Amino acid sequence: MTKGSTSQRLNVLTFIIVSIFIALLSRLVWLQALHGEEFKQKAENNRIRLLPITAPRGTFYDRNGVPLVNNRPGFSISLVPIKGPIPREVIVRLAEILGMNPEDIQKKMSQQGNPLLPTRIKSDVGPEIITKIEERREDLPGVVIEVQAVRSYIYNELGAHTFGYVGEISDSQLANGKANGYKSGDMLGKTGLEQVWDKELRGVDGGAQVEVNVSGKPVQMLGKKQPIAGNDLILTINAKIQRAAEKAMDERLKYLQDKLGNPEAKAAAAVVMNPQTGEILAMVSRPTFDPNKFNGGISAKDWKEINDNPNNPMQNRTIGASYPPGSAFKIVTGTAALETGKITPEEKIFDAGRHRLAPAKGNSHNAALGWIDFRVALAKSDNVYFYELGNRLGIDTLEQWARKFGLGAVTGINLPDEDDGLVANQRYKKKVYDEDWVISETFDAAIGQGFNLATPIQMAVVTSIAANGGHRYRPYLVSKMVSPDGQVLQTFEPEELGTVPMSPSTLTAIRTGLRDVVTPSGTAGYIFEGFPVPIAGKTSTAENPHGDDHGWFVAYGPYDNPTIAIAVIVEQGGFGSDSAAPIARKIMEAAFDLPPSRDAADIYAEEWQTKQNSKVTAQ
Repeated sequence: MTKGSTSQRLNVLTFIIVSIFIALLSRLVWLQALHGEEFKQKAENNRIRLLPITAPRGTFYDRNGVPLVNNRPGFSISLVPIKGPIPREVIVRLAEILGMNPEDIQKKMSQQGNPLLPTRIKSDVGPEIITKIEERREDLPGVVIEVQAVRSYIYNELGAHTFGYVGEISDSQLANGKANGYKSGDMLGKTGLEQVWDKELRGVDGGAQVEVNVSGKPVQMLGKKQPIAGNDLILTINAKIQRAAEKAMDERLKYLQDKLGNPEAKAAAAVVMNPQTGEILAMVSRPTFDPNKFNGGISAKDWKEINDNPNNPMQNRTIGASYPPGSAFKIVTGTAALETGKITPEEKIFDAGRHRLAPAKGNSHNAALGWIDFRVALAKSDNVYFYELGNRLGIDTLEQWARKFGLGAVTGINLPDEDDGLVANQRYKKKVYDEDWVISETFDAAIGQGFNLATPIQMAVVTSIAANGGHRYRPYLVSKMVSPDGQVLQTFEPEELGTVPMSPSTLTAIRTGLRDVVTPSGTAGYIFEGFPVPIAGKTSTAENPHGDDHGWFVAYGPYDNPTIAIAVIVEQGGFGSDSAAPIARKIMEAAFDLPPSRDAADIYAEEWQTKQNSKVTAQ
């Protein structure tokens, strides 16, 4: 090899080495001088995460300031991508601990818009889950335990259908709600007031800037933005009346099933309102559920128990179930006949046990009462008398007056899924059955049977109209919305939707007839024997083709200056006087601050509870 060729090779090698050093130096200058701050920030982001802090939802208070729904501290599990995407094996391990499907966790992560933000996997986990995660901390990098506010329904099942419950946002809700700031893993109102007022109750989430180690475990707090709690709702509900209504209903249902021969009497509803304003004082639907079980996702066992119940515990029967109103509808028929001059309070109609135009199957359940006037007919709930009123009115006029009372349309209460019921009319029959109307169907309609259907809240409105002299108010549940610092943001006042023409003579006839119902000679006299506050009411037994008759009772009081109106229905409870009226009496005792009376149902409930306690002790 010549000296020249060796020198040439050394020069080439030197050039290569120098070029490499120049390239490295240039890269170093580019990284340090030109983009140093940028990469420094990226490095910081590898160990610093912004963990959202969920704002506590607003509290529900009753009209007297009693808290009914608030929040408690709880734990949630989130995944934080510390060093890039979460490994599949971590997802599988976490799914095993949480009892979830790994694919569901993967889906939640894919729905998170920002890959650097945490993804909430499960809310309100118990201490046993926290222990398992901490024990396997080294195998679960990126798994973070957060403290968050969890919805607490203080009295469990109390008011469940009215208050509603919260649950994790669904795929469809997420798709529709992203524009309004909703994100994967958010908890939002699913039913009841929680759903209707979700935006106002949510508040504004905060966040914590946290330094995490390679396992995703927070090591120090670097900064924090406090969440802003949601607004509180002051409800029109009276907690005392609500509790009394629920207790009375549960005890009566148990007694009907076990002692009075109504084993299928497992569902019922009650609405209590102020007839002068439309304020709802209590709403009860049975069977019911515990909304606390939906926190963090309801278990398969609890959901199966609800889903397999043929009486549908999730249905709010106070607004979402319609029934034939039965004889309580005679308030409407009577008002229509008196106001249109088809009858006078004094005119007597002869009850021979059947109406001359009615088919044999459509005749009165009553014994023949002979010559009776309006007051006696209403107090005794005489069908033949009201058949004749229906005959004189005709179905079209009867329909018009039923609609004046608000029947056949939603009441407008601010709750989801309200049913509008049905007013008997010729158009409906023609459309659905393609048949012409016949006179016997007018008779059925006049006594609240046939095509008539009404919800408990509609019948509470009908009762209120009789109580207040013809004013139809929109029922409402929220009286005030208050900010977290106590500032009143909005106040809700009574809203009159319409009036029912009721002359003084008509009003007197209706009211005296209803008053007589709860006196010794009336159909509910034995239930209200010795009741110290004068009240008025109407029993009602509605035919049910699928089992025993439904029992209704509507009432208001005090008689001279009504402050409370009630509608109670017991599905397959039989006579309204046996099933629904005793519940109404207990409600009124609570409303008027009277000492609770004791009847056979109370004694049976105490005996049954004693037996249950003995079983628990024995175990």
